[in-house]
Amino acid sequence: MNDWLHQSIQLLPAGNSYYFLLLAIAFIESLPIFGLLMPGSTLIVLAGFLAFQGKGLYFPIMLLTASGALLGDLLSFWLGSHFGSKLLLTRSFRKHRMLVKQSETFFCSHGGKSVFFARFLGPIRGITPFIAGLSNMPAKLFSIYAVISAALWGIVYPGLGYLGGASWEQAQSMTARFGLLVLLALAITIIHYWLRRSLKSSGEK
Repeated sequence: MNDWLHQSIQLLPAGNSYYFLLLAIAFIESLPIFGLLMPGSTLIVLAGFLAFQGKGLYFPIMLLTASGALLGDLLSFWLGSHFGSKLLLTRSFRKHRMLVKQSETFFCSHGGKSVFFARFLGPIRGITPFIAGLSNMPAKLFSIYAVISAALWGIVYPGLGYLGGASWEQAQSMTARFGLLVLLALAITIIHYWLRRSLKSSGEK
């Protein structure tokens, strides 16, 4: 076992405290603004990698990280629907107004699908559920997309670390390839949306 890996395992809490830590990481990463400070996806991939090395079990890690991601999304949505206008005026949100604008544009263009894709798109991960709540997206529809995306995220990211358990470099490479697949799927979705919109506009003329 590499020295850095052995040291990392020794520094981490044991038992239920370790699992709670992973839930908290997934939860915080899903919150608006706070999520920008938490490299949650990388840490959850690392948790899967460490599970292969004997630190924790994959199934509880999968379950708790998916739960943390879902709870964070639901809280972000609730904050947007109840306090969105007021929070946008705070210093933290004004400091990241460009990111908020990008999330608004993304959500307006893709609606529910934006909630799904944002889960895998880093900076807008925590902002998009907030924008969905602010935009009065139906809670039931949001919950469907949030459950699906959180479950997939909770399975895939620790899974990438576990499957790449032979070496951390391999796990990182697999994660990068998965990221490219997500971007490809998003590109196809955007092209489909643009073509459908163009055909609709042509038909109305």
